[in-house]
Amino acid sequence: MSRDPLKWHERLRVSLWTLIVPPAVWAGHFLFSYLWASISCAKVGSFARFPTLFVAGTVVALAIILVSGWIAWKQQRMTGDPPPHESGTQIDRLRFIAKSTLLLAGLSFVAVLFSALPVAFLSDCR
Repeated sequence: MSRDPLKWHERLRVSLWTLIVPPAVWAGHFLFSYLWASISCAKVGSFARFPTLFVAGTVVALAIILVSGWIAWKQQRMTGDPPPHESGTQIDRLRFIAKSTLLLAGLSFVAVLFSALPVAFLSDCR
């Protein structure tokens, strides 16, 4: 049995645990943003220099959310019965959770961008 490395996403299955990954990453980034701002203001007094650590944390959060959304997008496109999904089969449940994960990933992606915007526009800690 050979495994194609380009089809690694087909071996993954979305579940309720994967459903909470995008909002959890957003919450972690939100906490990281506030901690970074408070430590930066306490030590330096302003955001004068380029926030390398903050940009790296934001890029990592966005990358995790993008991968989660991409996996969910691939999973929700699996073949199955056309809508309406009244039978409640295993593939219908999988596609429903994948669609929900995809929507949460989109919302979380936008939320991370919005929580990172103040660093781009604010340069003073007042």
